[in-house]
Parts: sequence; C-alpha cells; structure tokens
Amino acid sequence: MPKVALYHMDGSVAGDIELTDEVFGAEINKELLHQVVKMQLANKRQGTQSALTRSEVRGGGAKPWRQKGTGRARHGSIRSPIWIKGGVVFAPKPRDYSYTLPKKMRRSALKSALSSKVVEDQIVVLDSLELSEAKTKQMANVLKNLNVDKKALLVINGKNENIERAVRNIPGIKLAFVNTINVLDILNYDKFIITQDAVRQVEEVYA
Repeated sequence: MPKVALYHMDGSVAGDIELTDEVFGAEINKELLHQVVKMQLANKRQGTQSALTRSEVRGGGAKPWRQKGTGRARHGSIRSPIWIKGGVVFAPKPRDYSYTLPKKMRRSALKSALSSKVVEDQIVVLDSLELSEAKTKQMANVLKNLNVDKKALLVINGKNENIERAVRNIPGIKLAFVNTINVLDILNYDKFIITQDAVRQVEEVYA
C-alpha cells in the first residue's frame, strides 16, 4: 500500500495515510491514458465550424467569359474553388466529434492517473479543509502553507460554499468533487490536493 504524508491546513505534517493499492497503486498505462484524454478532448469540441461549398457561395451563375477565343483558360463559374472568394472543396460542416470508451477503460485510466500522482510525489492529502469565511485570502494562505505555487486540482468530498467561493478567483486552481474528477484534469494540473474524506470516498467508489 502506498503511504503519503497527511497535512494540516497550516502546512504541518499530521502523520501518514495509507492509500488503497487498487486505486492509488495501480499500474500506470500510458497508452490507455492517451486514449481517454483524446476522448475527453474530442468530447469538448463544439463542432460548429462551417465553410461554404461552391453550390452555397453567392453569385457565379453566369459563365465569366466565352469558352473559346479569349486566350484565357476556360471557366464556368467565378465561384469555382480555384477562384478567390470561391467555394471550399471539402468544406467543414457542423458535426459531433464526441465518442465514448468502455466504462472499464475509463475507470482503469482514472486509477492510472491517480497512481501517477502518487509515483511523481504530486499528491497532497489534507486531514481537513474548512474555511471560516468565503475569503480568497484564507484559501491562498492554505495553498501557500502547502507550498503550492503551480497549477493545482483541489478535490473535496462535497459541496462547500465557502471553499467554492474562495477558490474561484485564484488563478491556476480548480475545484472538483469526488464525482467530477477526470483523467484530463488530474494530468493537466501539477499538484493533486485532496482531503482525507475525499480520499476514502474515491477509494470506496473506484476500489
């Protein structure tokens, strides 16, 4: 079982916490992580791009000049794709880029992502996280105590208005809940900060 330090909000070490092998000590499958990240990025695409084909571009109904005798190349429409302001040959049209992978693959990738944070020593476990007020300064002090100076994903086990409002204005910090964590966010942020309660909830759900 992997063992990591357990921190107080003031940055002091409260002790150690053992993490479940099945979730935080899984084999890191880079190919699977790549597949899931690619799926998530594809699912985030709006797919609203659109260009006009030659049949949709305005104008071009008349032949620009007669077929023979001018010395110029023959043309049938000024909206041909080889003309400036002409149509696009294989014009992109609105489409849905989203697709899904099997549930087992997604769960396995999440375990790989969590395990990678343990291996790279980028996980910070807090014994608790409570703010008396919804003040950004209080949250910033907690992060400073934990030596978090880069992008970080903060995971808590449930709704907490004070924390949500305090984190909102801190650049590079994203708040997530146990049921909203995903592979892309875990890998995209340098530090993975999670409360002890959230750790046990993650283990309960994914073990």
